[in-house]
Amino acid sequence: MKRIDFRGRLFLILLLFALVPSIVLTAAWAASWLALPLTSAAPAWDSAAVTGARAVAVARSHPLSRSDSAAVYEHEQILRNSQLQSKRAGLIFQRGAVAGVVASLIAFGLLLVVASRVAGHLSRSLSRPVQELMGWTEHIARAEPLPDAAAARGAPEFQVLRDRMREMAEGLERGRRDALEAERLSALRETARQVAHELKNPLTPIRFAVDRLRRQAPPELQESVEVLAVESARLDELARSFAQFGRLPEGPRALVDLGELARYTARSSVPPGVHLDISVADDVPLIAGHHDALSRALSNVMLNAVEACRDGGAISVDVSRIARNGGSAVALSVRDTGCGIPENRLARIWEPYVTYKSGGTGLGLAIVRQTILAHDGDVSADSEPGKGTTIRFIFPLSDAANEQNTEHG
Repeated sequence: MKRIDFRGRLFLILLLFALVPSIVLTAAWAASWLALPLTSAAPAWDSAAVTGARAVAVARSHPLSRSDSAAVYEHEQILRNSQLQSKRAGLIFQRGAVAGVVASLIAFGLLLVVASRVAGHLSRSLSRPVQELMGWTEHIARAEPLPDAAAARGAPEFQVLRDRMREMAEGLERGRRDALEAERLSALRETARQVAHELKNPLTPIRFAVDRLRRQAPPELQESVEVLAVESARLDELARSFAQFGRLPEGPRALVDLGELARYTARSSVPPGVHLDISVADDVPLIAGHHDALSRALSNVMLNAVEACRDGGAISVDVSRIARNGGSAVALSVRDTGCGIPENRLARIWEPYVTYKSGGTGLGLAIVRQTILAHDGDVSADSEPGKGTTIRFIFPLSDAANEQNTEHG
């Protein structure tokens, strides 16, 4: 036997809640109409008419005076009128009882139709949102996107529940993506550490050998020796990049003045030929972080901006305090007016081993992103080809940093 679904069960429950009281009231109403003839006075009036007729006959069997005869006649007329009224009332009660029962049945039928319509409407209003949300749980369990927003169904509370489920699904999806990203980056860092280790071991004797060849090789081999020196230096730089990507910032954090860090890094990284504008707000607080790691990350972004402006352009650095998620944070942005980045490349600039430069390792911006995320921050990039690129870091203020800023303030 097929089980009744939720909507069917809800419909039956609502219908019974409406019909059971209706059946009881209808039955009581019909019974009252059926009992109405029994409460009439017709039998009593019939009995009174019979006994009255006998009394009139007995009275007339004796000599009566004119006044007594008139009184007997008047009494006889009253008995006849009363008997006639009693018969009329009995007929009305009988027909009224039939009409009352019919009206009760018609009212019950109408009530049945209305109750079924109301129960159907309520069951649809309750079951459709519930079934919709049950389907959403299946999508969430299979990590599938939720359906697009449709017309709201049901009570406003269901819309609140839909919004909360969407927020929960988005949170779960972010958690899944973050977990996959963390696992992927962990694997990439481990690979980078192994590659750096394998490169460093032979590089040391190779560089010693190149230095010796520089001193002892004949002039006709000096060009070849120089090629070995350049390539070994490039491999050494590559090994350092792999090693840097393969490890997160270590050690205890200290208070870092991002405004001062931005001023120093910008002036040491940007050559005199490129216009530089530095803006640091007065209320920028200190953050807890690793100074050297942040300096390397910012220097990498500055060098990219300089390269983008090699054909002319300007670089601006801005450090300010912003509100974020109900708290405070520090935003640091580097904007250049250089060549910009095409849209199809912008989404992949943070990925490791992805580069569009000749001889690049594809680890520069990956290390930058890794460093900022290690400080619980966020990175973003906006660019428009021919107009420039903006790289933005956001660092939330931790409780410890807030306390120390209060002490220093």
